[in-house]
Amino acid sequence: MSGSHFDEMLGNGSLRAPYQAYEKWFAGQENARLSKKADEAEAFFRRSGITFNVYGQADAEERLIPFDLVPRILSNAEWTKLARGIEQRVRAINAFLHDIYNRQEILRAGVVPVKLVAENDAFLPQMIGFTPPGGVYTHIVGTDIVRTGENDFYVLEDNARTPSGVSYMLENRETMLQMFPELFSKIRVQRVSDYPKNLRLSLEATAPAGCNGRPCVAVLTPGIHNSAYYEHSYLADQMGVELVEGHDLRVVDGHIAMRTTKGYKVIDVLYRRVDDDFLDPLTFNPNSMLGVPGIMDVYRAGNITITNAPGTGVADDKAIYSYMPDIVEFYTGEKAILKNVETFRCAEADTLQYVLDNLSDLVVKEVHGSGGYGMLVGPAASKEECAEFAKKLKANPANYIAQPTLSLSTVPIFTEAGLAPRHVDLRPFALVAPGEVNIVPGGLTRVALSEGSLVVNSSQGGGTKDTWVLED
Repeated sequence: MSGSHFDEMLGNGSLRAPYQAYEKWFAGQENARLSKKADEAEAFFRRSGITFNVYGQADAEERLIPFDLVPRILSNAEWTKLARGIEQRVRAINAFLHDIYNRQEILRAGVVPVKLVAENDAFLPQMIGFTPPGGVYTHIVGTDIVRTGENDFYVLEDNARTPSGVSYMLENRETMLQMFPELFSKIRVQRVSDYPKNLRLSLEATAPAGCNGRPCVAVLTPGIHNSAYYEHSYLADQMGVELVEGHDLRVVDGHIAMRTTKGYKVIDVLYRRVDDDFLDPLTFNPNSMLGVPGIMDVYRAGNITITNAPGTGVADDKAIYSYMPDIVEFYTGEKAILKNVETFRCAEADTLQYVLDNLSDLVVKEVHGSGGYGMLVGPAASKEECAEFAKKLKANPANYIAQPTLSLSTVPIFTEAGLAPRHVDLRPFALVAPGEVNIVPGGLTRVALSEGSLVVNSSQGGGTKDTWVLED
């Protein structure tokens, strides 16, 4: 199983401590039983309706994300370091957002170029001079982390707008508990099941100052055709709050209220899974049917909390990402605990030339891209694909950044021939409330199911697995 990549189970040839108890259990299992369990898991996901839509394809059909039944296992010490790094980064992102929409000290200090913020599509002038309730901009953050060695963790990107995937983290654990209850009595794994309760408490803690009694929370979805609709309904259900669409809401006496069988009820906190541009047709895209006319006026008057805050997308822009170590140091006074991947900004002429000359060795991404779309993985691309992509780069260099191809760590997946290594990443989820950051012990591990592939996105054929953080 070992190759030139760091193997999280076998390390440099000997079984690593986090996997020892699991490997002992696995060695006593029959392949036939595990194959049957894998089929059961798929049937369970099908019954639950855990699907996602694939955009940009002619059939755009709903798909199951393949689930692998071998957990990815982290020691408590590994997790503690990761969690400290994530908390530091999340606090810096919040401070950065508050600053660029208010005093703009980081721009005045020349740490981040003014142009990168001022000309950024995700920067919303409507948020200037306004501070959200509790001073929280990113209530939910998903940080994509990759590993290249025993102690080498890198942040690949920050998801500060509307990070998705947490429902898979919860369902993967639920499935494992159902299939292998005996495993959890042998190995002590930290729980992830408190996430929905903690999410609700965290959202309630950011309710507007004028809120009386227990805050009313709702989840705003674009509707059943959205790729993450399953997650929207799942989280609303798990939190015990209403799932609403734009047409269920209206402005009533300066507040946002939802239609109920007993008339309209005021909402204090709206966890929206609708993009900024579609949130309010009176402020942003006038053709939007997904948002609520007038919600930005209610928001700026301090009568509702929108999570995550509009305009947070500027913090997960991939050109801004390249300044994150400086941003962390500027606001925390500390060096970043988690490293950034070296990033080349194609907007700079010299850098663009370097990227064009080395396309076949680099990964090139759109600055606002997500889900693995619109990117070039140089080592896996043909000469023709590189040449085609070079044209796009030259036409709009500021739209792209490039990064070296990292040697991602591998973890075992279950195959008919036994365990086989595959590349992975990890998206832990942080909940931010005033003065508090709560990070679930684990996260969404996405795994490339094809041998040698570095692309883990579900939209590009990847799968998921349960992530275990061991108790100390």
